[in-house]
Amino acid sequence: MYRIWLQLVAFLGGFVVPGLLQVSGMEIFTSSEVEAVNGTNVRLKCTFSSRSPVQAQSVIVSWNFRPLNQGPEESVFYYHETSYPPTSGRFKDHAVWSGDIMRNDASITLHEVPPTFNGTYICQVHNKPDVHGRNGEIILKVVNKVTLSEIGLLAAAVGGACGIILLILGIVVLVKFCRRRRSETNIEMHERERKDPTVW
Repeated sequence: MYRIWLQLVAFLGGFVVPGLLQVSGMEIFTSSEVEAVNGTNVRLKCTFSSRSPVQAQSVIVSWNFRPLNQGPEESVFYYHETSYPPTSGRFKDHAVWSGDIMRNDASITLHEVPPTFNGTYICQVHNKPDVHGRNGEIILKVVNKVTLSEIGLLAAAVGGACGIILLILGIVVLVKFCRRRRSETNIEMHERERKDPTVW
């Protein structure tokens, strides 16, 4: 009975494992979060890798948008051999193709982003017959001004501290130099007074 179960598992595994390998064939890479200043352009970078050879006619790219209020998804952009920008809706005249399929790049650029573009952008890439894989998702935050990242704040703090230390060291060296100069001047004057008998 044990051998029968092993044979059954091995038999079913022959179907399941190739299916899993096929599902994991397409990989999509995006940033998790992007920040853009209100009214500026922002590139939403999406790259991919596929087990199947990449050809211009075999790759299909679609970008969708999920608003912050969890409303229905909207189409942002579609690409198959050529770009198909939106002809209506909030992304009309805002979304343009900036990718290169032969370099595994499916990126788009949004022009003059307003606050209504806040939300999640979903990048989907299919390379027939490799159509399986997880989508890439980017959260776009449209802000009135750029905020410093934690790394930027840390760099500014370290730079400021180094600047203050250098300033203090400079002042200390200058004070010591002035004191030594004054001391040397006083010694010279005493020497002159001692050597010159006319000085009272």
